Amino acid sequence: NFYLLPVLSGEEVMTEEGFRTRILNVASVSKADSAAAATPAPSQAAANQQLKAFSAAVVFVIDSTISMDPYIDRTREAIKRVYTQIEKENLGKQVKFGLVAYRSSTKAVPGLEYVSKMYADPNTVKDGADFMAKVADLKQAKVSSSEFNEDAFAGVMSAVDQIDWSAFGARYVVLITDAGAIDGGDKLSSTGLGAEQVKIEASNPGVALYTLHLKTPSGSKNHSSAEAQYRTLSNYPGTNTSLYYPVNAGDVEAFGRKVDGLAAAITQQVRAAYMGEDAIGSATNAKADPTEKKMLEDAALIGHAMQLAYLGKANGTQVPPVFQAWISDRDLIKQNVPTTDVRVLLTKAQLSDLSDVLKQILDAANEGMISPDEMFTRLRSVAATMGADPNQLKQGSTTRVADLGVLGEYLQDLPYQSEVLNLDEETWKGWDGLAQEKFIRSLSSKLRHYQRYNADVDRWVALAPGSDSRDNVYPVPLEMMP
Repeated sequence: NFYLLPVLSGEEVMTEEGFRTRILNVASVSKADSAAAATPAPSQAAANQQLKAFSAAVVFVIDSTISMDPYIDRTREAIKRVYTQIEKENLGKQVKFGLVAYRSSTKAVPGLEYVSKMYADPNTVKDGADFMAKVADLKQAKVSSSEFNEDAFAGVMSAVDQIDWSAFGARYVVLITDAGAIDGGDKLSSTGLGAEQVKIEASNPGVALYTLHLKTPSGSKNHSSAEAQYRTLSNYPGTNTSLYYPVNAGDVEAFGRKVDGLAAAITQQVRAAYMGEDAIGSATNAKADPTEKKMLEDAALIGHAMQLAYLGKANGTQVPPVFQAWISDRDLIKQNVPTTDVRVLLTKAQLSDLSDVLKQILDAANEGMISPDEMFTRLRSVAATMGADPNQLKQGSTTRVADLGVLGEYLQDLPYQSEVLNLDEETWKGWDGLAQEKFIRSLSSKLRHYQRYNADVDRWVALAPGSDSRDNVYPVPLEMMP
């Protein structure tokens, strides 16, 4: 089960195995709920009955640029097969499919027609025939994009933002691409988000994000950078499982087997839940090659986690009434496995102030690319306007951003290695243009993410009933702090 626990204090340490690990002092004092206390945990039979209502949505997000027609056709074929099977078993209400197509910037190449397009929303698809009718017009683009990378993040964010996932217990997005994704800092990006930010956005509604990366010969120079992006994107935080699966040489048949297997595995999860059976272990006995077997095992593990989350929500599972302890944010044995998701609660005013300060740091960094000495001169000026001690801001006496005090109130005492606070003047001047530009792109991406937080009305939380809306807070992921 998943609990929300406040962090009283914490520190970041380096383990002997080389992992940065947060040691957190967490606590909870929950209001007693006599009704909840009197309700016993549901029996296995009751849980099985509840899981009959468990449903799944699988949304394919597919690159529809030149060369993608064979994969588009094979995806349609796979979904048609699955729909035929689930309709035979009267599971049409339990398993729904959707499809989003994406290309690249239409400002750069108007002939691309769209950046991303929703072809089939799983909430509105009636049956297999309706799905096939909705996606019948999907074809690859008639013109080439302006660069090899495409706006994959636009397609994923269309699926995350435009679909109401609340009706489904299991939520999946399957990205199909033969190219890297346009990064958030690129002028062609329509989202302004990078792989880490898109992963966080997908995790908010609990979406598991698969990537089927078609490693075609034409994209050989792009494979390494694209793989790094998609491994970040497709790391499912609920189980710390990598859902990145390459298709070597872009082989259509190998791709087809992966799509068939994945769609069938997810459907089997829902079928087992509906029938009151346990799907865990079925993947272990599946006859498949090692890579496909791993994909099926991962699907079973994630499906089981989603069922547990569904039952916890259905039963109103709560944290124990009184609880205080020290915990690690990594598994003590398998230290590559995270155990917690640490967030910082900020009010609208605090988020606005943080955005303003970050914008000024970003402006200073942009000036610093032109003249390296200018960045810290500008930052000292910013610090002075914020009321910092003038004696500490004399030229040469402050060489670290942390010493300027411009972000201290937000980041001080957090168990977090800040890329901004740890920057000093000597390091900045020693960076080449690419390193400075990477730093600027990272800040720009976080700033755009703050704008999304501000506009995301559904995720602002009131800490007490009837409290002033100005005191509502947003759970900002610790990694998204500057």
